[in-house]
Amino acid sequence: MRKHLFVAAFLALLLPSPAPAEDAPPGIKGIYLLTDYPASTVRPGTTSTVNLRLQNYGMPPERFALSVKDIPSGWTATLLGGGQPVAAAMPTANSSVSLDLRLDIPKDAKVGSQSLTVLAQGETNKVELPVTISLANELPAKLSLQPQLPELRGTSKSNFDYQLSVKNDSGKRLVISLGSTAPQNFDATFTEMYGSQELSAIPVEAGQSKDVKLKVRPPTNVKAGHYDISVQATAEDAKATTQLALNITGQPKLDLSGREGLLSARATAGTETSIPIVVTNSGTARAEQVQLSGSAPSGWKVTFDPKLIDAIAPGEQREVQALITPVSKAIAGDYATTLRADARGESASQTFRVAVTTSTVWGVAGFGIIGIALLVLVGAVARFGRR
Repeated sequence: MRKHLFVAAFLALLLPSPAPAEDAPPGIKGIYLLTDYPASTVRPGTTSTVNLRLQNYGMPPERFALSVKDIPSGWTATLLGGGQPVAAAMPTANSSVSLDLRLDIPKDAKVGSQSLTVLAQGETNKVELPVTISLANELPAKLSLQPQLPELRGTSKSNFDYQLSVKNDSGKRLVISLGSTAPQNFDATFTEMYGSQELSAIPVEAGQSKDVKLKVRPPTNVKAGHYDISVQATAEDAKATTQLALNITGQPKLDLSGREGLLSARATAGTETSIPIVVTNSGTARAEQVQLSGSAPSGWKVTFDPKLIDAIAPGEQREVQALITPVSKAIAGDYATTLRADARGESASQTFRVAVTTSTVWGVAGFGIIGIALLVLVGAVARFGRR
């Protein structure tokens, strides 16, 4: 018993399952043999497949014997179900069974139209479907365009690379022109799949395909959002199109400057000086955890108040104080100090010119020392000059 159950389950996996039940259109009842393309054109010496379905609208299940009549001389016609030759089918009520009519056409078949008929014979119902096959030495140009990944995601700094397969389904070699329609200011170029050479057209042999790459670069100031790109492949009278999409996430962009754009300040040697610094986010996303730091000449001290900014929204700015203390022995003159702002994935830096002056205390002390020295000198001259 278990052996029979195992065999039944194994066969159930192998055999194609019928299409799910569907309601019959109003006023339609019966058995039908259907195909989307009852007339098509092929070349001699090729194999063509016609997709069929045996449709049951509101009728009890019935076994139908399948056959093909009026087969042209030298042709081979085979009915397939689930990829295997079949001789009968049984669609349940309001369902269909998918079939394929495979036609092997000899190379010496005459150019022109040939007709054959597919039959489904049941005990109470019989249906027929005429199929017309036209033979031509050259088929009209036919193209297909298939993207590997049609939708990508990244920031405005990302490069979006789409792999596309261009297929020539016609009977002759074609030079296929490539084109795209992208949003304004987006840069879109076709290149070789494994190279950097830009392309505008590619030759493709009959029945063959080639892979190309479409590189899309958005403008740096693009807003976050969803953007569509249309791609076209054309040759002679044939055209194939496909739709691509890219989703741009927001990206912060930090700028650093002094108040009112000033990039210079004055400081006194050995004294802490507060310099107002403006941090601006000109990007399209919040800049979070913005940390401030600086580098200055040896012995200098650079701190910030505050040192960390929690967040800066797009288009907004925050002011902080850079507390700079030159070394006490600094010589008067101009010095370069670099200040930085770093957020997650974004940073900015700016160099400020700091003009250092010496302390007035040391100046007064210096004048005092000079004065004392002069007094000593005058006293010495007066004392020893009498002798």
